[in-house]
Amino acid sequence: MTTSILNDKSLTFLEEYLNNAAPTGYEWDGQKIWMKYLKPYVDEFFTDTYGTAVGVINPKAKFKVVIEGHADEISWYVNYICDSGLLYVIRNGGSDHQIAPSKIVNIHTKNGIRKGVFGWPAIHTRDKAKEEAPKPENIFIDVGAKDKEEVEKMGIHVGCVITYPDQFHILNEDKFVCRALDNRMGGFMIAEVARLLHENKNKLPFGLYITNSVQEEIGLRGAEMIAERIKPNVAIVTDVTHDTTTPMIDKKKQGLAEIGCGPVIAYAPAVQQKLRDLIVETAEKKMIPFQRAALSRATGTDTDAFAYSNGGVASALISLPLRYMHTTVEMVHRDDVENVIKLIYETLLNIKGGETFSYFE
Repeated sequence: MTTSILNDKSLTFLEEYLNNAAPTGYEWDGQKIWMKYLKPYVDEFFTDTYGTAVGVINPKAKFKVVIEGHADEISWYVNYICDSGLLYVIRNGGSDHQIAPSKIVNIHTKNGIRKGVFGWPAIHTRDKAKEEAPKPENIFIDVGAKDKEEVEKMGIHVGCVITYPDQFHILNEDKFVCRALDNRMGGFMIAEVARLLHENKNKLPFGLYITNSVQEEIGLRGAEMIAERIKPNVAIVTDVTHDTTTPMIDKKKQGLAEIGCGPVIAYAPAVQQKLRDLIVETAEKKMIPFQRAALSRATGTDTDAFAYSNGGVASALISLPLRYMHTTVEMVHRDDVENVIKLIYETLLNIKGGETFSYFE
C-alpha cells in the first residue's frame, strides 16, 4: 500500500478552495486562496488584468514550462426581473438548465449574497400529456419578494451573477464530490505539484509557470491572454474529462474513461506528439496507471489556446476523469487526483531545458 501524497493541509486547502465561489469573470477571491497556499512553494507571482494568477519557479530561466488548470466555475446571470419579482436567467458558461429546478442559489450583490431558489410548478398542477421540461426560457428564481421593487431593494439587478452553494464532501472514503471540481481540481493539482517540487528540493533546468487561468468556461479566454504574456516553450494542461461508464452515455461516441482507473492522456492534433510520448513513457516507467482518449479536431480545453499561441507551443493534456460534469455533484476518485499530480510531477523531472520536441531531430 503506497503512502498518500495528499496531507491534511492539502485537503484543508482543497475544501476551502472548492467551497469558495469563483464564477467566470469573478475568479479573484478563489485566486487569492490559491496564491496564499502556493506562496511557500514558488519564487514569485504575477497576475493579469482579468485575474489569471501565475506562480513562478526559476523566473530568470529563458526556457519556460507551463503547468495549467483553470479557476472559473459555471454560473448564471440575472437577465430579467418581472413585475411579480421573479428572476429569469442566462448562462455564464455551460450551466445545465435541467438540474436547476428546486436548487438553492446564491445571488451575488455588492451588499453580499442574497439567497433564492429555482422554483418549479408542483407535480399535481402539471399536465402530464404535455408536460414542459426545464429549459433556459422557463426556469426562474424566487427570492421571496412580492414585486420587482422589492427585488431591487435587495440589491439584485440585471447582471448579478448566481452560483450554487453546494459544498465539498467525501463519498465512500475516496470520492471527492462538489460543484466546480471542473476545474478547481486542476488548480489544486498543479499547486500540489509545486509543493512536491519544493518539499523534495528538486532543481529544475527551466522556469516553471504554475498557471491558474480564468474564463475557460466561455471559450479558453484566460489561457489565450496568459499564453501571449508568458510565451512558454512547453505547456502541460490539466482539466477534467467525462467518466463514460455511467448511464445514458454512448461509449462509441464518447470513448471509454472511468474514475479510479488513472489519468487520461489525450491524443489530438493540438497535442504535441513527442511531448505526449514523454508523458506516456513517464507513466509506464513510474507505474502510474493511465487511460487514453482520442479527441477530434479540438480538445475543448486550454490546451488548444496554448498549443496555437506564439507560433506554436508544445502542449499536452492530462485529464482527470469526472462523473456528472456541470452539475452540483461532480465526482472524482482520490486515486486519480493523486496520480495526475504524480504524472505531472514526474514528467517535469524528465523535461530538459532547451528541449524542442522537434519531429525533425
